[in-house]
Formats: sequence, C-alpha cells, structure tokens
Amino acid sequence: MSLPPGTPDLEVLDLLVSVAELGSLGAAARRHGISQPAAGMRIKALERRIRLRLLDRGPTGSALTDAGHTLVELGRPVLAAALELAEGVAALHRVARPSLRILASTTIADHRIPHWLNALRKIYPELAVELDVANSRQVTVAVRDRETELGFVEGPHPPAGLGSRVLVADELVVVVGRTHPWATRHRPVTPRELADTPLLWREKGSGTRDTVWEALEIHGAPAQPAAEFGSAAAILTTARSGAAPAVVSRLIVAHELRAGTLHEVPLADGVILTRKFRAIWHRRTPPSGPAEDLVELAARIEQARTNRPR
Repeated sequence: MSLPPGTPDLEVLDLLVSVAELGSLGAAARRHGISQPAAGMRIKALERRIRLRLLDRGPTGSALTDAGHTLVELGRPVLAAALELAEGVAALHRVARPSLRILASTTIADHRIPHWLNALRKIYPELAVELDVANSRQVTVAVRDRETELGFVEGPHPPAGLGSRVLVADELVVVVGRTHPWATRHRPVTPRELADTPLLWREKGSGTRDTVWEALEIHGAPAQPAAEFGSAAAILTTARSGAAPAVVSRLIVAHELRAGTLHEVPLADGVILTRKFRAIWHRRTPPSGPAEDLVELAARIEQARTNRPR
C-alpha cells in the first residue's frame, strides 16, 4: 500500500486544523511558532498540491472555505492516529532506554548532582535521567509516597521510616554584606547572639533551615526571621544589600566570599554548623542498578573531595 501523490502533509494539515480551531491564520501561526506569512505559504502549497482552495483571503483576514472545513474534519482522525503513533514510538524508546528519576534539594541539585551524574554517564551513557528540584521536606514526602525512586536531601537527621546513606557533611557559614555592621567587627559572634538576631531564612521544609534552627534553639528560641525565601539565590542577593545576616552552605557562597561581595563572620568557641547530605529511598525498594551506582559514586566523589588538600 502506498499513499497517492496528493496526500496532504501532516504538519500542514495540523496547521489548517489550528486555523479552524483558533479562527485566524495569525493565531494558528503563533501556536505553531512560525510567522503568519510562512503559515500562509504552507497552506498555499497545500492548496496547489491537492488542487483545492482551502482559505478565502480578504483584507480583514482569512476564513476556511467549504472544502477547507471538509478537509479539517477528514484530517482530525488522521492527526489523532499520527499522535497515537508518535506516543507509541516514544514508549518504545522509554522501554528500550534505561531511565532514572531522582529528586534533590536545591543545594545538592545545583552544586553536587552534576558531578555525580557525569560519573554515572560514564557507566550508563544511554541513561535518561529526570531530575526534579524541591526542598528537603518535599523530597522526603515524594520518596515516601513512591513518586520518585531516589532522593537527595540535606539536614541534621535522617528522615524517619526511610532508608538512607550519608554522603558528606556540608559546612554552613554566617555571611553578611559589606555594609552590615558585622562585616567589620573583630569579635566572633556567639551562638546566643546569632539566635537573638533576625536572620535571612530559607522556607519551612528546607534542610538548611532545619539544621540552623536546631543548632540555635539550644541557646534560646531563634528570633523572628528578618525575611524568608524559597531559594538560596534570593538570600544571597538580600544579604549583599546588608539587610541582615544569613547562614548558608559554604558551597553556594564560596564565589561570593572570594569576590568580597559577602563576608564570613566567624562563630565564637569554635562552633561549626554542619548538616548532612543524604541519599534516601523507600525501605521496601532500596536502590538498584543505576540508582544504586549513583549513590555509590556520589559517596566516593564526596569522600575524595573531602580528603583533597585545600
């Protein structure tokens, strides 16, 4: 079986259906990401190919002819079948190609996951990885609900009821902008002083927030936040203005400290704020295959980075 020479091209047929649905050639062109003249040229080429006039073109716009309406109705099931075919082919690719879905907290996703995935791709060059980003609490819920195979979180404690492995300890530092009074002070900040100071905090559910809050509440209930943000980038921007101190991962602020746009404030008594980066999974389905290898590679990479001379 072979198609006759005058068979319409599916992409142009889809464009014509869009004209019918949206009521104008210009709107159809925008839906398909092309210019209106280009859309008009494609439909003219279709008209020449099938030897039928499909659009009435006038000074106020274009409208489908009777033949155009008929072709649209004939074309709808053809386009639906073509879409079903494309989805079937995509499903075959998904079956044939190994895949891994992971969910990670922001700091890990931005600063550590790329290194881990580069190592994993050397073992699984065809692996399709789907990475989503959320805060640690949201990652934990997704793993518990089996919405993702593997999660990476940060915080002081392992999530209850889940399997986990510590990958590395992450140091948190107190930073301020150049104009903040702490930028020029010589006396270290005590934990109690830090607890009494309104800080720039991450949103509730963040591993950074949980770690800092737990460390400070030993010295008294932490002061009301100066502000709360859903991203570390927003915290750094606000801290640069001198509005208030922030406690953030050294990973995300290292460049700012080198550039001098933010200043690290030492803590008294040698206090070091740290949190753990962990891989987490549902206990009934521990990681296997690429997921298991990713956890192992991440642990090795972080151990090597920690042991590397600075």
